Amino acid sequence: MNEIGCINREVAYALAKQGHGDLLMVTDAGFAIPSGIDVIDLSVSENKPMVLEILAMLNKFHSVEKVIIASQTKQVNPTLFTNISKAFGGTVQAEIVDHSQLKELSKTVKTVIRTGDFTAYGNVILVSGAGDRWYLENNE
Repeated sequence: MNEIGCINREVAYALAKQGHGDLLMVTDAGFAIPSGIDVIDLSVSENKPMVLEILAMLNKFHSVEKVIIASQTKQVNPTLFTNISKAFGGTVQAEIVDHSQLKELSKTVKTVIRTGDFTAYGNVILVSGAGDRWYLENNE
């Protein structure tokens, strides 16, 4: 029985399937998830859990090189936008796209983690990256 790390077996499996450049999405409760995409539904009730809670958990176990966020998030919920942008540290790039582009990109993710978050435009795509464990003889 797994008692350390990410103990949700579906999330742990989804993370294990991610390679460099693969996409993983964390959504609010209302995001229209495309058919055919693996979904891990963690929603328990209204605002349980929140997107930021899931991002904080993922930050412990998953290397991310870029987050993709809708411009509407910045317009409608600027605090959420800032918190998502900083969820994986100051060196992780935040790419801003229109919500319609985010929905198109959602068709290419390996897995969606759905939360119970009722914060409008609370959706983010994570681009899996190489963490700081990789050996680089020359880093120019």
